[in-house]
Amino acid sequence: MYTQALDAPQPPSAPTDERERLERFQARIDADEKIEPKDWMPEAYRQTLIRQIAQHAHSEIVGMLPEGNWITRAPSLRRKSVLIAKVQDEGGHGMYLYSAAETLGVARGELVAQLLIGRAKYSSIFNYPTLTWADIGTIGWLVDGAAIMNQIPLCRCSYGPYARAMVRICKEESFHQRQGYEIMLTLAGGSAEQRAMAQDALNRWWWPSLMMFGPSDTDSKHTAQSMRWKIKRFTNDELRQRFIDATVPQAEYLGLMVPDPELRWDETTGHYVHGPIDWSEFHAVLKGDGPCNRERLAARRAAHEAGRWVREAAAAYAEKQAASARDAQAG
Repeated sequence: MYTQALDAPQPPSAPTDERERLERFQARIDADEKIEPKDWMPEAYRQTLIRQIAQHAHSEIVGMLPEGNWITRAPSLRRKSVLIAKVQDEGGHGMYLYSAAETLGVARGELVAQLLIGRAKYSSIFNYPTLTWADIGTIGWLVDGAAIMNQIPLCRCSYGPYARAMVRICKEESFHQRQGYEIMLTLAGGSAEQRAMAQDALNRWWWPSLMMFGPSDTDSKHTAQSMRWKIKRFTNDELRQRFIDATVPQAEYLGLMVPDPELRWDETTGHYVHGPIDWSEFHAVLKGDGPCNRERLAARRAAHEAGRWVREAAAAYAEKQAASARDAQAG
């Protein structure tokens, strides 16, 4: 729905002076206008969007793996059907996002290839294992909750195709978060063993979930420029704080303890104060040394190879249809 505008020519009135172009572009951003694929944009803006949207798309696709692992082991038919629907949603999110990236002039195949050879990044959170059924609930509650906190502002992103894709994605992520919290509520209200399982999952996923928002603002390379271009609307630390403030009361309602001995409510600021985040773990996972980095990429490579015949068949069919259309025109 977006790529049809890629080949539209630049309007004759487009300014030729680079400084004037940049000033007009920034003025449009400041006025909260949406930038569309046919519009002129700085190359740095385009590359920033490609990097962010591609990482987002890769995260949705790789994110199917930890939960897909539990589809056959879900404790009831209802849980199984809901989990299947959720995993299917994540695949759809990846497709929307790859399509949005394509409007910036990059081929989907190129982005997928970068992922498969390990050059592209995806969210560090998906390199952790799902050891118990409570992990599925915790992913929905914490991981998708963090995703919603990060992605709702993207609905107002300055780049139109990305912003529009995020509207539907956020609606579906809201369903995922509710599904996860409902699992945790059931476990927290169950047997002692089930409550212990829920607490153990929270213990293991809490800190990686906080890392999802990216490094602290002082160490973030891209935040300042992305906010000036209104690709991002809030800094990493602002979003992380919002997530903590919203999530700690939910944990208290469940009767679970957040695994942070330094966590406390600050009456002065009206926010929770949290302990230090182990950024060395975050950087290690990003570099490929997480618990499941190799497993995740191996699974994606195997799936890509298994689907090769489908891609080849689709390409052959498309070429056959195009040849038939050419013959009909010639005749």
